[in-house]
Amino acid sequence: MANRQHGRRSALGTLRGWCRHGVAVAVAGLALAATGCAGPTGEVFTGTPGAELERAGDEIVVAGRHFHTGTRVVLWTEPDGYDAYRVERRFAPIEEAGWDASKDKLGSPNRFGTRTWPGMTDEDREAVRSGGWDLPKLQHVVDQFVVHYDVCGVSQQCFNILHDHRGLSVHFLLDIDGTIYQTMDVKEKAWHATRSNSRSVGIEIANMGAYGTGEDDPFDRWYAVDEDGRVRITVPPALGDGGVRTPNFVGRPARNGLVIGEVQGRTLRQYDLTPEQYEALPKLIATLNRALPKMVIEAPRDERGNVVPGVLTDEAWRDFAGVIAHYHIQSNKVDPGPAFQWERVLDEARRLRAKMPAGSPGGNVLEPSGR
Repeated sequence: MANRQHGRRSALGTLRGWCRHGVAVAVAGLALAATGCAGPTGEVFTGTPGAELERAGDEIVVAGRHFHTGTRVVLWTEPDGYDAYRVERRFAPIEEAGWDASKDKLGSPNRFGTRTWPGMTDEDREAVRSGGWDLPKLQHVVDQFVVHYDVCGVSQQCFNILHDHRGLSVHFLLDIDGTIYQTMDVKEKAWHATRSNSRSVGIEIANMGAYGTGEDDPFDRWYAVDEDGRVRITVPPALGDGGVRTPNFVGRPARNGLVIGEVQGRTLRQYDLTPEQYEALPKLIATLNRALPKMVIEAPRDERGNVVPGVLTDEAWRDFAGVIAHYHIQSNKVDPGPAFQWERVLDEARRLRAKMPAGSPGGNVLEPSGR
């Protein structure tokens, strides 16, 4: 094996020389078609100069690197994506969208910050403050995936509320048709989950939320029952088609009718996520686990093995790495609610992850100080 590797390195070295000096030989031409030419610092580039590199349409971006998920992902760089990097308000009238017109409504022109970690040094801070995250460093810092519901019903309205009105952000939005929107690189510290922001990736799932008995709820405006008894999502007319990417999409809860359960000691009513959301979410979780292996595919459990239905103690929160509810982080939150099917999501994510390459890309580096 050592001799084969040495021979391959020698051959590549020779081919690089041919590339640099423009030697036109038939054999070299065939080899170069497979290996490419070298750049000024010795890298080998295999692409055809000037050729467009098209997305497959399922990639997420983690520290500048692209990972396939197997489900539809719209990036912030696309014309119909949601861009959390932009200062202006996306849905405000254009004359009111800029920072000068928005600063009285928002606390900062930015909706995100720089991740930190316990024991972070000045040298660490200088290395990452301009977005200088590589994947290995991010792998040591990020270990939680926070699940929210948006109480906005559709992802377009969720981004409108977060970005234009609250000055907040989240890495991913999951719409009712299963489309995932990524609003920023995972390396950024999105503002979505208070004390978990620096160590987490967050997702807002389009769902109208959970409500206690006697509480006002939006169910009459957002859900209807068809003649056959099946519940259907009804986006209010004021939102048009809601920005849902699938034409003429008819969304239905995965379980027909209201789901009742307890979160934070409260009995709550909620309509379930859609089957399309349950299909897309495990694919994202499995992919994130491969890119960020500290983010294990597990949820906080009690002594009986059930998912904890309320806020974690400070110690339990500090020690937990994996998939975590917003309500596990804050006692005043109940999302993703009692209808969220934890075992369905985790089991499918584990099954998908087992089919992916073992291990994680990124190489071995020293952990950031204090983690």
